Amino acid sequence: MNVQTLPAGEFIYEAEIQITKTVEYGVSMAELSMGKIPPPLEGARFDQPFQGAINGPELRGRIYGTDHLYVRADGRFQLHIHAQITTDDGHNISFTSDGISIQEEGTHETQLRATVSLFTSSRAYRWLNKLQIWALGKLDPKNGKAYIRAYAV
Repeated sequence: MNVQTLPAGEFIYEAEIQITKTVEYGVSMAELSMGKIPPPLEGARFDQPFQGAINGPELRGRIYGTDHLYVRADGRFQLHIHAQITTDDGHNISFTSDGISIQEEGTHETQLRATVSLFTSSRAYRWLNKLQIWALGKLDPKNGKAYIRAYAV
């Protein structure tokens, strides 16, 4: 893949992930996300390990990582993700992402908005190193599933 020919807005991948666990640090994620309790003044922290599949025209494989989620006192959910992509042909790619989760009015689903950076020294995938990626998606916190589409910007 020649990154110089990759136009802004080019589709890079879609991902379907499953949160496998939630580690709480003094506040119940279920109560907080359902609005049963307000965020504490100092905010709240959660770690959410996840795994899933990534599929795109030039990038296919599995992703494993953790979202180090911070909920601010004003209720804003801030995503901070570190993960590893293992491609179908056996290469590893480092994945980092920061963003926000926005509650959709009248539903239990949230919108996800994040920037993504990828890194590898693999010759086959180093074209990814030069990309800045914008990821958009939805999370259903009841079943812990997220669906994301990512584009070069």
